[in-house]
Amino acid sequence: MKLGLVLEGGAMRGMYTAGVLDTFLKNQITVDCAVGVSAGALFGVNYISGQGGRVIRYNKRFNSDKNYLGLRPLLREGNIVDTKYAYEDVPHRLDPFDDESYKKSGVPFYAVVTNIETGKPEYIQIHSVFEQMDVLRASGSMPFVSKPVEIGGKKYLDGGIADSIPFEWLSKQGCDKLIVILTRDLNYRKKPMSAPLVKMYYRNNPRIVKKLLERHQLYNRTVELLRNWEKDNRAFVIRPSEPIGIRRIEKDPDKLQEVYELGVRDAGKYLPKLREYIAGK
Repeated sequence: MKLGLVLEGGAMRGMYTAGVLDTFLKNQITVDCAVGVSAGALFGVNYISGQGGRVIRYNKRFNSDKNYLGLRPLLREGNIVDTKYAYEDVPHRLDPFDDESYKKSGVPFYAVVTNIETGKPEYIQIHSVFEQMDVLRASGSMPFVSKPVEIGGKKYLDGGIADSIPFEWLSKQGCDKLIVILTRDLNYRKKPMSAPLVKMYYRNNPRIVKKLLERHQLYNRTVELLRNWEKDNRAFVIRPSEPIGIRRIEKDPDKLQEVYELGVRDAGKYLPKLREYIAGK
């Protein structure tokens, strides 16, 4: 049996995912491969490196810094998160990421990015977080508040634009069973974006315009399909037991902690059934 892990994005709603994954680490829940989208990719690599607690720790520490996250870096460089601060200073020096443990894990981890020319998703394996930080940065480059990231002569944005919950893709990589961690509750359905805003902002990228305008339909269909997989026991889904109301760029450490603890609680409740699912019962 090959067990796969799928991590939805959602910016700071990813604190929920961090709580779930830290619970996995404490209870020795391991997987054979994983794929993350946006915050799911940025936070998920810490599960592979075995660094429980790191995601909630550094976000509570740095999010409130105006030079790290928010209007100041957006006006200065066109990104809602300061690139050097977030992707160089924090992982290398201020709260080091353990890239060696990540590489030694033996668990293939993929980040989803959206090609702005084709509008299609691409799934890039992260062999080294430090060497492929631009891929993770691209996966988490939210529309409207982030510049596209250039990789190999091509430009990319947030993977959630093209494939928010890539469980079908991971299943095709040979996974017999899937664990899917969502950051939206059972009743959530995505609403359409403002067409004039999308067309104005991305007027030079028609395929991205099309993807963004259709994104709510694709997302809602994906959620319905995933529910069918869940009913058929093809996937084990962990989702918030209540709506997560924090902002996408939440700075309040107490609110971040609340969402993290919701993930911890929910994961604890899911554990017995999850173990049964993994064991094939």
